[in-house]
Amino acid sequence: MYAIVDIETTGSHAHNNGITEIAIVLHDGQAIEGRYETLVNPGVPIPPYVSHLTGITNNMVATAPPFTEVAGNIFRLLNGRIFIAHNVNFDYSFIKYHLRVSGYEWNPRKLCTLRLSRKAFPGFQRYGLGHICRELQIEVENRHRAGGDAGATAILFEKIVAKGGDKLIKDSLKRENREQILPPNLSPQDVNNLPYVPGVYYFKDAKDKVIYVGKAINLKKRVVSHFTGLNTGLKRQEFLRNIHSITYKECPTELTACILESIEIKRLWPAYNVSQKNFQNRYGIYSFKDAKGYLRLAIDKKRKLFEPELSFAVLTDAYRTMWKLVKEFSLHPALCFLDKSAVVEEELKAELYNLRVEQALRELKKQGGTYAIFEDCDFFNETSCILVEKGKFYGMGLLPENVNPYHVEGIKTYLTQYPENEVIQTLIRSYKERVPAAVINLDDV
Repeated sequence: MYAIVDIETTGSHAHNNGITEIAIVLHDGQAIEGRYETLVNPGVPIPPYVSHLTGITNNMVATAPPFTEVAGNIFRLLNGRIFIAHNVNFDYSFIKYHLRVSGYEWNPRKLCTLRLSRKAFPGFQRYGLGHICRELQIEVENRHRAGGDAGATAILFEKIVAKGGDKLIKDSLKRENREQILPPNLSPQDVNNLPYVPGVYYFKDAKDKVIYVGKAINLKKRVVSHFTGLNTGLKRQEFLRNIHSITYKECPTELTACILESIEIKRLWPAYNVSQKNFQNRYGIYSFKDAKGYLRLAIDKKRKLFEPELSFAVLTDAYRTMWKLVKEFSLHPALCFLDKSAVVEEELKAELYNLRVEQALRELKKQGGTYAIFEDCDFFNETSCILVEKGKFYGMGLLPENVNPYHVEGIKTYLTQYPENEVIQTLIRSYKERVPAAVINLDDV
C-alpha cells in the first residue's frame, strides 16, 4: 500500500514556508486506488518567482483551506502507507512538519523515486522529474503543479516496478528501516524532530549539560549515524548512556555549520569532543635572506620568537601552499627547501629572484585582507555570508537580496559576530582556495 505524493510550497524550508498545494495518489503496487488534491492557504505570501514557476498565485490560495483544516484527511490518507515522492525528503519534511504542528504524529516508511530511478534506469545524465519523464516518454500534464507531478511520479513508480523494481524497493525499504538502537535515555521524539538540513547538534546529559557538539550536512542522517554500527566498546556505550536529549541549530550551508561547530566546541568545551580541543596551527611558512643574498621561503614548526608569513595546522597544507607559490611565481624549489637535488643556476640573479619572492609574499599577505564568502542556500531564501575583516574572521549570517555585497558596514548589520580560532582560519582558507568564485575582495571597495 503506497501513497505517492507531490506538494508545491512557498519556499524550500519547511519551518519558514507553507504548502500551497498537495496531491496524493493511492496505489496498491499494481494500479491506482484513488486520488486526492487540494490547494492550501500557506499562511505566508507566495514569492513572485514561485508563482511564476508553479502558476499558483496568492489570489488562488486566498480562499483555500489552511493546512490545519485538511490535516486530518491528509493524515488518514497517508497513515499506514509507504510514502513515495520524487526527492522524497523534501516532501516528507514539509508534510511531517505541518502535520506535527496540526497535532498529528506521522512516521512513515519512505521510498524515493529519484533514487530508485538511478538504479532502475542507469546511464541518464539527470534524474530530476522533468528529465526522467522525458527520457522515459512519460507525459506530464500540468508540470510544477501537485496533481500533474504526482500523476507522473505514479507512472514512473509503475515503470520502476515493471523494470524488476520489487527487489530495489525491498532493498530500499530495508535500508530505510535499518534498526537503530537509540540511547536508552533518549526519547525517539528527539530524533524524529530533527530536520534534513545542515546544522549543528548538541547531545545533552541528564543535567541538560552539553556533552558533545557535532556538525552535519543533514542533521537527521548524521545524528542517526551515531546510533548505528556494531561498536559495543565500553567508551561508546558510556557515551550513548549519557545522551538524554538533543537540540540543534540549523545552518544555511555546510561551511557555516563547520564554523559554528568550532565556535560552540570552544565555548562549551564538551566532555566527548576531543579533536578540536587540541587543535593548533603547528607549522608556518617563514622567509629569510641567506648568505648569498637570496630571499628564501621555508616550512618549519612554529616558534615563539618568530612570526610566520602564514600558519597551518597540517603539514601537507603548508607544502601544498608552498608548491602553489613556486608554480605561480616561478620560485626555485631548492630555494624553498622543496627539492634539495635541484641546482640553482649561476645566472639566477638574487635581486631579480627576490622580486618574485616578494610578489609571492604579497600574495600570502592577501590572506590578511578583507573579503566576504557568499554561498547560495538550499534551504533558505537568503544568501549565506561569511565576513573576514583585515584577515580576522568577523562573523556570519544571511543577507537579503537587496543588500549591497560590496558595502562592509551594511553587511555587518545582518551578521552575528563570533570569536575567531585557528580551526575557523583553516576552514575559511581551505574553502577560499577550493571555491575562489564565492569570494569577493572588499579591500579596494
